[in-house]
Amino acid sequence: MTRQELSKIFEKYCKKLRITPTWDVKLQFVEDASWPKTGDFKIDCDDRKAILMLNVANPKQENLEEVIVHELMHLKMYPLDQVTESLITSNFEEGTGAYHFAYQQFFVTLEQTVEELTKCFLFEFGDNKKLSYGRCDKQRSFNELYDGLKDIE
Repeated sequence: MTRQELSKIFEKYCKKLRITPTWDVKLQFVEDASWPKTGDFKIDCDDRKAILMLNVANPKQENLEEVIVHELMHLKMYPLDQVTESLITSNFEEGTGAYHFAYQQFFVTLEQTVEELTKCFLFEFGDNKKLSYGRCDKQRSFNELYDGLKDIE
């Protein structure tokens, strides 16, 4: 996909998600092939500005439209993200099991929610509705999850 096509996709979803004009958001292409992510954000909440960074040198996902929608969903949910994170940090002592558990559950649930919303928008409005399965390739198979476990008797 060309940068111009990616920019049009970015603008399309900024409008669909009603991110603009509330936020000033720009798309930045990352040229560094060693950058480990496909997409990420830099956010200035006080000024309501954000930069969506998109890895065009070495993306880990196949569908960059999906990545753009996913990252914009994070921006859309950022206020809820910050409130939840503040609740965790103010109610649990850092370094404790409870803190780690709450933080881990929050981030797993946040990613799952963002990805589900991404799929909904992609299936409804996307030009490329094919989901990326890049992360699955790195996971163990279902049968491998049981390797080494003792039989329950």
